[in-house]
Amino acid sequence: MTLIHPMALFRLSVLGPLAAREVLARGELKRLLRELASRTYVEPSGKSVRLAEKTVESWYYAWRRDGIQALEPNPRVDRGHSKIDLEVQTALLAAKREKPRRSLNTLVDLMERQGRVAKGSLPRSSVHRLLKAHGLSRPTGAASEPIERRRFVAAHAGDLWQGDVMHGPKIPVAGRLRKVYLVSLMDDASRLITHSAFCTDEGALAIEGVLKQALLKRGLPARLLIDNGPAYRSASLQGICARLEIRLIYCAPYEPEAKGKLERWHRTVRDQFLSELDLRQVRDLDDLNARLWAWLDQCYHVRPHSGLEGLTPLARYQRDLLRVRPLGALTAHLDGLFHHRHPRTVRKDGTVSLEGQIFEVSYELAGERVVLVVDPHRGQVVGVENDKGEALGRATPLDAQANLTRKRRRPSAPAPEPTGHGPNAVELALAQQHAALILALDDDQEAL
Repeated sequence: MTLIHPMALFRLSVLGPLAAREVLARGELKRLLRELASRTYVEPSGKSVRLAEKTVESWYYAWRRDGIQALEPNPRVDRGHSKIDLEVQTALLAAKREKPRRSLNTLVDLMERQGRVAKGSLPRSSVHRLLKAHGLSRPTGAASEPIERRRFVAAHAGDLWQGDVMHGPKIPVAGRLRKVYLVSLMDDASRLITHSAFCTDEGALAIEGVLKQALLKRGLPARLLIDNGPAYRSASLQGICARLEIRLIYCAPYEPEAKGKLERWHRTVRDQFLSELDLRQVRDLDDLNARLWAWLDQCYHVRPHSGLEGLTPLARYQRDLLRVRPLGALTAHLDGLFHHRHPRTVRKDGTVSLEGQIFEVSYELAGERVVLVVDPHRGQVVGVENDKGEALGRATPLDAQANLTRKRRRPSAPAPEPTGHGPNAVELALAQQHAALILALDDDQEAL
């Protein structure tokens, strides 16, 4: 399975609100570009960046034209120029328009902190001339526009899923009390919970596990709306959604109104499930989840919902079953899609390391760049691939003691070259040497 470049996944996540729209109304593209350019993002390297509208727009059209491959970075060829780069100009103008009272020093410092220019390489005079040419050299201090928020609902089941995490109770886990977290995915149109489970953490692996079960039970959504937290921005989750053609949308930070349906679901869980739950009878995590799933099937999914014109979530979902995108042939390959992939270089002794553990691979791969394929839910390395997704064999944990007595494979000795039947130079020289010795002995005997 071909690796997707981390920057391509990052750029696709930035395009989430745009990529999720099949059709854009007049003026909507410009508004969304302005909104996306106003946010701060964290690149795969961990660096916080701001993006220009033109940059986001170019990514959008490239993605529409050629897919996610078009979002992979190209080597820059404009380093070393003394003039302000066009992209930096765009970023400077956007930063000034965003906050008109920003001074020249603030703008220069902002570009340096974002990594757009090297420290000390952007003259204040050049920035001033740029702002003056665009009529932005004087601060205006215009009041900011209010954020427009509107209630929405997906037209059909499977059009949009929403995901979020709720802090849960403390229960016995491995012999001690631990806090658990409820990870849930909801179908927006029907309010049906495609899957929900209590987990021991709220990290990316827990979210991926819930998503996998939801796909097996309810098919493929067209879009997935999730929180803006680090766990939801993991490269593995973004890669899974990209391969399944699920458009990933991130909520804007500090805007809980975008997840109103899930907030209502969490309140239902607290009021109707947790309030009725006798924690003294909960033995472990599996027991708690068994009770949750029974309550979902027997109570929540079959109870009329006020937001569904009196329909139950299950009935509303079943009304659109023919519109839901089935897994189909992907079912057999779903485990592989959820595997994590870690690029590694094979050492000279045919080993690679992962999270402090050493694995042996085929010795012929020494010095090669490979990809370790890991089943994160079982914690096992399941194989080795090249960067094109082609299998290269197994990876087994290193057993150094067994290697002490293991018979080494050595290169086979080269086959002897055929001698033939005719004379050769060495044999002729040897015969001549023998003849000379015999002649010398004959001469000595005659002299006696």
